[in-house]
Amino acid sequence: MASHLRAKPCDLCQAPATVRYRIQCAPGAAWVLACPHCQKTQREQNPNYRYGGTWKARLKKG
Repeated sequence: MASHLRAKPCDLCQAPATVRYRIQCAPGAAWVLACPHCQKTQREQNPNYRYGGTWKARLKKG
């Protein structure tokens, strides 16, 4: 049986990602799960950026 990583879409660009970052883009805004590319862009260009944790894919057996 093959194992594979679960990829989920980025909430900002919809690209599948096996690692997503929980971020907030504006004060009081909803938290989103962003791919590494979107997280880096927000971190560098958005003064209201807040980091809230990391989601990592786990191996799914079966």
